[in-house]
Amino acid sequence: MDAGLAALLGAAVGSVATLGAAIVSGRAQARAQHDHWRRQHRRDAYANYLSALHDRDIAMDAILDALRSDDPDLPDVDEKMRRFVTLAREVHRAAEVVILEGPDSIAQVASRVTHASSNLSRVMRRMAENAHAGDTTRKAEDTALAAEREHILYRAVKDFRLAARSVIGNTK
Repeated sequence: MDAGLAALLGAAVGSVATLGAAIVSGRAQARAQHDHWRRQHRRDAYANYLSALHDRDIAMDAILDALRSDDPDLPDVDEKMRRFVTLAREVHRAAEVVILEGPDSIAQVASRVTHASSNLSRVMRRMAENAHAGDTTRKAEDTALAAEREHILYRAVKDFRLAARSVIGNTK
């Protein structure tokens, strides 16, 4: 074989190998960037959800505190309920983004938070209705039930936080 042809063939093989390595490297980098982008979007969705939950839970605590009084200020309770409903809608919107961003495992944990929130909310609403009706027969029972359900909600939110950290790879 002629030396010039061998050199040309060697250069061609080298070019193909370099091009192949560049393609593989480019794909790996693109994949790493996509994974980073996905983690960031999930992190933002999870953080927004937790923030909305926090704000809503503070509003719920304010209602429950007002209803524990022997003589609750009903117009104040009603105003706090309106704020709670507004914040609950924000939680729902944030939960939808969490579900879209996924994965399914985090959506399932978020569903448990929603279920625990609904259970506590039902007790809170019944307490408000009874306060408006002047009915105190179930007040002690509902107050205890609300405390129990607050604890269940707290655990569900804690589970969500742990699951979210695991999904985004922040387990330190």
